[in-house]
Amino acid sequence: MRKALSLILIAVFLVSFFGGLSVVPSAKAVAQEVTYNLGTEPPSIDPAIITSIMEFNIIVQVFDGLTRIDNKNTPQPAIAKSWTISKDRKTYIFTLRDAYWTNGTPVTAYDFEYAWKRALSPDLASQYAYQLYYVYGGEAFNASIKVGSKYYAQTVDAKGNLLTKKVGGKDVPVANMAKEIDPSKNVGVKALNAKMLKVYLQSPTAYFLSLTAFPTLMPVCKAVVSTNDKWAADVTNYVTDGPFTLTQWSHEDKLVFVKNPTYWDKDKVKLTKITYLMVEDSTTALSMYQSGQLDAAATVPTSELPKLVASGDAKILPYLGTYFYLVNVTKKPFNDVRVRKALLLAINRKGITQSITKGGEIPALGFVPYGLADALPGSDFRKASQETFYKDNDIVTAKALLAQAGYPNGKGFPAFTLQYNTSDLHKTIAEAIQGMWKKNLGITCTLEGKERGVYLDDQRQLNYDVERYGWIADYMDPMTFLDMWVTGGGNNNTGWSNKSYDALIAKAKATVDPKARMATLHAAEKILMTDFPILPIYYYTSPVLLSKHIKNFYQSALGSVDWKNAYMG
Repeated sequence: MRKALSLILIAVFLVSFFGGLSVVPSAKAVAQEVTYNLGTEPPSIDPAIITSIMEFNIIVQVFDGLTRIDNKNTPQPAIAKSWTISKDRKTYIFTLRDAYWTNGTPVTAYDFEYAWKRALSPDLASQYAYQLYYVYGGEAFNASIKVGSKYYAQTVDAKGNLLTKKVGGKDVPVANMAKEIDPSKNVGVKALNAKMLKVYLQSPTAYFLSLTAFPTLMPVCKAVVSTNDKWAADVTNYVTDGPFTLTQWSHEDKLVFVKNPTYWDKDKVKLTKITYLMVEDSTTALSMYQSGQLDAAATVPTSELPKLVASGDAKILPYLGTYFYLVNVTKKPFNDVRVRKALLLAINRKGITQSITKGGEIPALGFVPYGLADALPGSDFRKASQETFYKDNDIVTAKALLAQAGYPNGKGFPAFTLQYNTSDLHKTIAEAIQGMWKKNLGITCTLEGKERGVYLDDQRQLNYDVERYGWIADYMDPMTFLDMWVTGGGNNNTGWSNKSYDALIAKAKATVDPKARMATLHAAEKILMTDFPILPIYYYTSPVLLSKHIKNFYQSALGSVDWKNAYMG
């Protein structure tokens, strides 16, 4: 303390001696580094393969697509500096700016063409390939059968049903050798030159520019990815084009990003370093936040949420998503819609949101959440037609349905398992619903928490009875909640199929008139909420831990955090 005072006195003397020369001690610059708790290990960081918001929160830091979503959820020019759209709104021509990969090579239209066709390729088996079905020929290519090095359409009978044959005890589709599908000619994305990308759509798509900011449509460096299947498994090969670059991936521990010096918009990026931790326990993460080891976290302990919101250490942000349970409709007794509806009606959603989640969540009495526009300006899809499809905690109807299905008061109902990915919150909700089903219906289920990777594998293989799930909007349109349930859809892991539903989704995708399109989507949701392959529980909100030192923090209603414009202050 004395040394500091002496220095100040010397400075004052010098000011006097030199006739007013100003000497002002400079404030220590704030380190532009942030530590964020992602929560868990990402299964993949390949933009064509990822499926979760947690993975999206990595991709959006290291990649730029043709567009990037701003803080009003509107697509803005990114790698594409401009574009033109044909009068029929089916042809887009994007002009690319000068941008570079982290290995110093230019980002080109050829990279985009390669990336989109790679995501559609049946070889990759991307669950999100259907986001490119809007591109002409995209679905046909994704559904094709590879024979040697060529692709062929699937053979159908006179009624349009797929023909199959037995291979290794399984039914597999038969290739129509007369109908080759050449992705270089039959898929509507083409690099006209290094700076111009032409995209031809199956039909006009109002939200297509938003889709071009989605991970599945991100470019990848063709020179790197085409020669290395493991390119996304090692940071030394992980070539990207976004505001940050990944420099460290310590599995089950952390990911480290630094500002990308080759990024086209680097002057707007203030943060020099981002560290993502993988602390699954939200209580542990809170302790780390309180001790200064964390600046922000994706989850907040529900028991502490009201206090943290009051202190300003947590915020509850909008989140376009629905928390629900999947039902494996291929298994008895869940192949009976009466059983599925009984399970649905015997859940007390209001009790769960008020006593467990405590984050302002709304009980889900439909599947599509509030917050998505309907046809008329200022309208909301959830409110515009049928706002609710069933009553919450309708025990009388639930018991009657279960009795009609042959299980009066639960008698004779087989034991089953309710599965969830490991999380304190998921476990607590599952325990509550387990108790509700026991008390209200007289049925017993076993709870099983599984590590995320195993849980997802079981889901894809229909190796479950009832399973926790959540869906967050990929773009600002109700279609993002409804097209996933078409027969064979990449994220339809229920075994459910309904031809009328499929036809309505196809019709909506080809419909230009907003009123007619929304009416078709409402009709589709009504089918979904009549057959109940899923059991909606509540509409999400997003409580986050957030230091007051973080400025310009932006988490979209779609759930992804974009650190591009954030800074520490």
